[in-house]
Amino acid sequence: MKNWLKISLLLCTFGFFRELRPSEPYVSEYLAGDYGNLTSEQIYQDVYPFGTYSVLAQLVIVFLITDLVRYKPVIVLSALAGIVLFSMLLWTGTVQMLQVAQLFFGFFTAAEVAYYTYMYAKVDKEQYQIVTGHTRAAILSGKFLGGLLAQILVSTESMNFRELHYISLATQLISLAVSLLLPGVPRSLYFYAASEKEPPAPGGEVQTAKFSVTNAFRLLWFHLVTSYSNPVVLQWSLWWALATCGQIQVISYIQFLWKEIAPDNQSLYNGGVEALATLLGAIGAILAGLLNSNKRRSAYMLGISICAAVLGALLIYAARTQEIWVVYVNYVLFCAVFFFIITVAGAVVAGNLVEDSFGLIFGINTLVGLLLQTILTIVVVEPVGFGLGPRDQYVVYGSYFLILAGIYIISIVFVKLCGRRKVSNDGNVAYLT
Repeated sequence: MKNWLKISLLLCTFGFFRELRPSEPYVSEYLAGDYGNLTSEQIYQDVYPFGTYSVLAQLVIVFLITDLVRYKPVIVLSALAGIVLFSMLLWTGTVQMLQVAQLFFGFFTAAEVAYYTYMYAKVDKEQYQIVTGHTRAAILSGKFLGGLLAQILVSTESMNFRELHYISLATQLISLAVSLLLPGVPRSLYFYAASEKEPPAPGGEVQTAKFSVTNAFRLLWFHLVTSYSNPVVLQWSLWWALATCGQIQVISYIQFLWKEIAPDNQSLYNGGVEALATLLGAIGAILAGLLNSNKRRSAYMLGISICAAVLGALLIYAARTQEIWVVYVNYVLFCAVFFFIITVAGAVVAGNLVEDSFGLIFGINTLVGLLLQTILTIVVVEPVGFGLGPRDQYVVYGSYFLILAGIYIISIVFVKLCGRRKVSNDGNVAYLT
């Protein structure tokens, strides 16, 4: 077996078990029920926002040190954070301890940047696309199987919500073992990058790159300026960050909407819905991957902006209905459409970046998305803001996507009209002369 294929297999195994968490679809039901004497309001106002702030704060730190420590240590630490997180969910019982657990959740989530960029530092560029496909498939497979397993175990009354957390804890232990088997990265992309100013070694020998903070920041700055000075990258990165902000908020609080609408406050089909949403989301991403998004970019931007308006309508309708099945269907459709349009946007951004800057730019875009999500959380969820209930929250999230779509659609139409007017004026000048 080729070395890059072994690395891909280990990375996929790690990602699969990391995402195989059958407790996830029912975590809100568990926290508001079997965990302790807590209400849904305490959880989504006092606990979940802690997780949002924790991810944002730690993403900045993780983003800076991942390349410096050469990826693997951060991946191992993320597995340890997952073990601590699920241990606390099982064996603690207060709001304060849940808030502490959110600190570990923050690192667990922020460390995804190390997982996604490890492959680019470890395998040759020729294998980037195939390894990216492998890891994406492994992650989606883990999420799908986790949701399906949860639904089967809950529907057959084989396990309760608490017992599902034991499986999640076990899968994190397995992911830790796999992470220890990952080969180390011999050098970082930035801190051990060779400087172009260094003279070649005598005899034409390959010179070993030395650790240099100066070279690292010089290369980082070059990638930043080169990427974001490109209008295409800037426009589509902004759209990607804004859409990601809304999607994270939707999936973070959807269980509270299910819990409020479901009969007897018991949404027993969350697992199956999450599994189906993951499956259709994967299909949407695959279909988007077949498109050549860099051709006719304005047409694709108009198309995905219209799709964003559809997402907004689905969320508002879900917030106003009394039928849990309608909310389930709307959520599944939301995931399918969202992963289609976000893949299109990601492909356009990636297709216009300079080489080796993928991890940096997508990391920054994610950071911007999380920063916007933090602001949205403070305004919508926190008591210092409006402190809205689940239904009103999703009216706001739906309106958010409608506004996002409207801004981009209007800007596209405006640019088209200005372009036609300019062509018309140029034609008139040419005719007069």
